Amino acid sequence: MDEALDTSALAGAVRTGKATAAGLAAEALARADAYDGVQPQAWIMRLTADAVLARAREADARAAAGEDLPLAGVPFAVKDNIDLAGVPTTVACPAFAYQPAADAAVIERLSRAGAVPIGKTNMDQFATGLTGSRSPYGACGCVFNRAYISGGSSSGSAVAVAAGLVPFALGTDTAGSGRAPAAFNGLVGFKPTRGRWSTRGVVPACRSLDCVSVLARSAADAALIDQVLAGFDPADPYARAAPADAPAAGALRLALPGRLDWMSDRQSEALFERAVAAARGLCAEVVEVDLEPFVECARLLYQGPWVAERAAALGPILRERPAALHPVIRAIVTAAAHVTAAEAFEGFYRLKTYERSAQALWARADILLLPTTPTTFRIAEVLAEPFGLNAALGTYTNFVNLLDMAAVSVPAGFHDSGAGFGVSLIGPAWSDRTLLGLAGRLMAALPVERPPIDLAQREARVTLAVVGAHLNGLPLHWQLTSRHARFLGAARTVPAYRLYAMAGGPPQRPALVFDADGGAAIEVELYELDLAAFGSFTAEVAPPLAIGAVTLADGAEVRGFVAEPRALAGAREITGFGGWRAFLHREAGKGDHEAES
Repeated sequence: MDEALDTSALAGAVRTGKATAAGLAAEALARADAYDGVQPQAWIMRLTADAVLARAREADARAAAGEDLPLAGVPFAVKDNIDLAGVPTTVACPAFAYQPAADAAVIERLSRAGAVPIGKTNMDQFATGLTGSRSPYGACGCVFNRAYISGGSSSGSAVAVAAGLVPFALGTDTAGSGRAPAAFNGLVGFKPTRGRWSTRGVVPACRSLDCVSVLARSAADAALIDQVLAGFDPADPYARAAPADAPAAGALRLALPGRLDWMSDRQSEALFERAVAAARGLCAEVVEVDLEPFVECARLLYQGPWVAERAAALGPILRERPAALHPVIRAIVTAAAHVTAAEAFEGFYRLKTYERSAQALWARADILLLPTTPTTFRIAEVLAEPFGLNAALGTYTNFVNLLDMAAVSVPAGFHDSGAGFGVSLIGPAWSDRTLLGLAGRLMAALPVERPPIDLAQREARVTLAVVGAHLNGLPLHWQLTSRHARFLGAARTVPAYRLYAMAGGPPQRPALVFDADGGAAIEVELYELDLAAFGSFTAEVAPPLAIGAVTLADGAEVRGFVAEPRALAGAREITGFGGWRAFLHREAGKGDHEAES
C-alpha cells in the first residue's frame, strides 16, 4: 500500500519526527482542494485550513512532548451524522442542521490519539440508503467510474478515502452503509459488534442497531482504528462491554452459501468464486449453509417494524416539516405511521426465529463469507428506480446488525466498468479481531489491482434555468447551493412564454407555460450542475411543476421549470411583469402602500 496513505506509517513518522502533523494536514488539504474539481459533493463541509492546521500543530506539540499518540497527525474525514464540536451536523438535511457543543465519543477518542479531522462528508440523508444518491448535496459516484454509485449511506467517506484524500474515514453502518461503499470503491469497510464502539454523539438511524464504522485502505489500518475506538462507554445506553471469553482466532471453520442471487451479474459471480478459492486456503474446514433464513431476516429491516424506529429518530422534523426530507426518505419513513405495536412485537418474534438459525450457523462455523452486494448500479438507474434497486443492494448486509454480528468487507476485484466488488467476512458478536486478522490474510492471498481514479473524465454538466422560488435570495435557492450549482448569469427566454403565479404556498411559486402565439420573454437565472446533482434536484420537483426544455433568447435550449395544465387552476397571469422578481417587487410595494393607508 502507498505509504503516503498508510495510517500506521504516517503516525509513526510524526512520532519519530520524520514528518509533522501540520505537513500531513497541508498535504491532505491540497489533495482535497484538487479533487474538488472532480467530486465536490464528497464533502458537506470542509474545515477551514486554519482550523485544520491548528489541530495539527496541537498534535505536533503533544508528540514532541512524548505523548503516546497511536494516530499522531493522521488526517481523517467524518460522516456528517457524527458530531464534531463547533461544526454543523446536517445528516444531509439542511433543515435539520444543528451545531454540537461537544464531539461524539468516537471523535473524542480519535482526537486523544492524535488524529486530525479534515471535514464532514456527504451521505444518504439520515443514513437511509445504500446508494449515495439520496442527498440534497448531490450524488457521489464511484471514484473509478463516476457514472456508477459510490454506495451509501457513507458515500462521501468512501470517496474521500478511495480518492486518496485521507487515509481513513468514519462512517456508520446499520444495514450495510459502511460496507457497501467500501466494496464499490475498493476499500476495507469494518462494522464492529454493536456497542463495541460508542454511538454517543451520533444522530441515530435505527438506534438499537446503529454502529459507527471505518473505511480504510487496509485491514491493518481498520484494526488500528478499532484499537483506538473499542471500549465501553458508560454514557452510551447502547454500549456493551466485551466479554472475557470473546472468540479467539484459531483453526477457522468457513461457511459458504449454497445458492446466491446475482441479479444476472456474471462478473460479480466470477469475482466471488475467485475470493472463495482464496478463502478456502486460509481456513481449516469449509461447510455449506442455507442462506435463506438470513435473506428473509434482511427484509425485516425495511419491510418490518424497524422502519418505525427510523421514523422515531426523525422526530419533530417528520411531523412538522416533512417537505424538508428527501422525497425517497420521506416515502420510506412515512410508511412507519401504519406500523402498530402488535406488528412490532410480531417482528421481534420473527427475529427470534432467525436468531436460532444464526446460533445453528455459529455452532458449525466461525466465519461466513458472502458477497458484500450482489451487483452495482449506475447513478441514473437508482435515481429512476430508488426503492427496489436499493433493497437489492442490502440482500447480504441488512441482516448482520439485526442478528448481532460483526462484519468486514474487503476488496475482491473490479468490474470491467471500474466499479468495485467486495466480499464480506461475517462473524458472531465479539469476533471483531478474528475477522480483521482473516481480512488481512485474505487481502494478501487475493491481490487486487486498483484501476486508475477517474480524474480526467469530467462528468457531463447540465444547464438549468430557474424562474421563481429557486432564484438567488429566494426561499428554495438552497436546493441549488447545496448541490454546488455554479451560477452562469441572468438570461431571458424567447418571447414565447407566459408566466403565472400559482395558487398555494408558501413558498409562492410561478408556472412557466409555452405559448408561441401570445407569449413574452421572461427573465431567468442559469445554473450549471453535474448530472448526479441535476438528477437528485429533478427528483425533488413536485407536480404540477416538472423539468423540461426551455428556449433562451439566443436560441440555446436548456433544462428548466415547466408546468402541467393543472398548475393554472386558480393561478394569476403575471406575464406582463417580465419575470418573477419584478412581480414580487410590485407585490411587496403594494403591501407597503396598503399598510401605510
